[in-house]
Amino acid sequence: MVELTWEGKYRDGKKVAPLKITLPFQTVETINESVQERQRNMFAAASQAEWRNRIIWGDKKYLLPSLLPEFAGKVNLIYIDPPFDTGANFSFQVEVEGEQFTKEPSIIEQKAYRDTWGKGLDSYLQWFYETAILLRELLAEDGSIYVHLDWHVGHYAKAVLDEVFGSDNFLNEIIWRRAYSHNDGNRFGVITDTIYWYRKTSNWTYNKIFLPRTDDETIIEYPLVDEKTGKRYKSVSMNAAGQGDAKVFGNKGSLKPPVGRHWIWTQERIDQALKEDLIFFSSNDTPRYKQFADNIEGKQVQNLWTDFMAVSSRSNELLSYPTQKPVALLERIIKTSSNENDLILDCFCGSGTTAAVAEKLGRRWITCDLGRFAIHTARKRLLSIPNVKPFVVQNLGKYERQAWQKDEFGANSAQRIDAYNKFILELYNAEKLNGFAWLHGVKNGRVVHVGAVDSPVTLGDVKAIILEWKKNLAVAQSTGIDILGWEFALDINETAKQQAADAGVDARFVLIPREVLEKKAVEQGDIQFFELAALFTETRIKNRELQIELTNFIAPLDYVPQDIREKIKDWKSWIDYWAVDFDFKGDTFHNQWQSYRTRKERKIEVACKHTYPAAGVYNVQIKVIDILGNDTTKTFQIEIE
Repeated sequence: MVELTWEGKYRDGKKVAPLKITLPFQTVETINESVQERQRNMFAAASQAEWRNRIIWGDKKYLLPSLLPEFAGKVNLIYIDPPFDTGANFSFQVEVEGEQFTKEPSIIEQKAYRDTWGKGLDSYLQWFYETAILLRELLAEDGSIYVHLDWHVGHYAKAVLDEVFGSDNFLNEIIWRRAYSHNDGNRFGVITDTIYWYRKTSNWTYNKIFLPRTDDETIIEYPLVDEKTGKRYKSVSMNAAGQGDAKVFGNKGSLKPPVGRHWIWTQERIDQALKEDLIFFSSNDTPRYKQFADNIEGKQVQNLWTDFMAVSSRSNELLSYPTQKPVALLERIIKTSSNENDLILDCFCGSGTTAAVAEKLGRRWITCDLGRFAIHTARKRLLSIPNVKPFVVQNLGKYERQAWQKDEFGANSAQRIDAYNKFILELYNAEKLNGFAWLHGVKNGRVVHVGAVDSPVTLGDVKAIILEWKKNLAVAQSTGIDILGWEFALDINETAKQQAADAGVDARFVLIPREVLEKKAVEQGDIQFFELAALFTETRIKNRELQIELTNFIAPLDYVPQDIREKIKDWKSWIDYWAVDFDFKGDTFHNQWQSYRTRKERKIEVACKHTYPAAGVYNVQIKVIDILGNDTTKTFQIEIE
């Protein structure tokens, strides 16, 4: 067997296997679930809870192994559209008050690209090889996978797929014409992509797809006309390779098939076809079958797909996402290789086309992506589908950070925490402070607190930080406190900031970016810390009706070009989506109302109302997602009398 090798494929004479750290998923949002469904699932065992489709945010290196315990051998169809060889896959267009700018890849997205292509083709092939191994484990016995590539790496990727799935399980190389023409100057225009289709076993799902024929195509494909009926037909052979006995063909008597062939029909079917005048004899008395055009649904789809193009700038499908694939492409793939209620996986979510089409076709689905904006785009797209089934948004959250901290800083708890604090302070360009429980460093005259990896910064933490700050005159000379955290307790940016101000402290809440977990991002100095956004609201209660109005939103605008910032006058322009859980239980956000921008409808509502069925004390949570895909939450308590 011919084997493709590359640097990094082998270590100590053995193939390098994919990482298989299994981490539990955290559900951060449940969307479109009724109150009744919420109650049922709350008290049901995990195995009895109703199925929920999933959008998962995070790195496939961790996500795919974490799917294995529940889904190994259970995914019926996988479609992936991995990066070909350009970081532009992660950029997207953002529109604010009619002004457009390009949001460049986030640091974590750039890091993922560097990990994939950092050492050129060798890095890509190792990444692709490990990904393919995990995807094969997830496939069901009747499952298959479509891998969408282009001319850059398709030929290399096929060699990898042959190795992982077996060359005997290769089904098709599909050529998709995505454009009519392309001016490439000094070579033929590249207007096609390649999709490789592999099965897991010989028991794969295949549903034939037919397209309507034009009159001209019917004449070409069915050139003969039946004298009695006037219908068009074509002459079809009645034998195939193999061995078989003679069969009786009416008054022609017993006829043997040609040498090395056999008759494909039973004697009973031959007799019936003769009665219906569906069999005729060629000039050398060989029986042939009349296949009438009327009896065939249309022309069967072959491996050259030219009947739909890429999403154009004028298309109603357009979501301003650079790698967006047309609905027709995914419809064909999903209809061909799955059945109703089958499970579909796309771990390169992008604009969410696979999930949206799977939803409309009655399939279950899981879709994943590294980019926040991709997750947000998919969420909005799915919400726009009438009667969309409930789905959840998940990540690996603190479990991924705990694994990282232990691997990076050792097993000893005290030493690990001290080394972790020092590491974060260095990334923040702060100097370490010793002798304090809550104050860990200092930067530009401001004291710095470093939050734990496995718990959010709470109001209690802020009180302790302020108390220690006030008790120590040396640090109290500082101009304020920067409180760094991976996660923050709900509404902390408003409540705790005011609490600090009342104590005479200028507090800033700064998010520790997930990029900290990535060695290459750290080594290359690609770590950026940003303040939390702040959301302001007004509420009114009349009888049992709660009215909520957004009054201001202050977002970190570091990613927005200065000239665009100066043109934006309305704070509402920074909000792309907001939703409300009117009965927040403290665990998962349940979307019970939402307003969001679409390509056609650029305005959002800034007020909503909800009538409660009974008196009581309720927690309300508001989730806002800005135009860059970052989310901000605010929680408050109300009493309904």
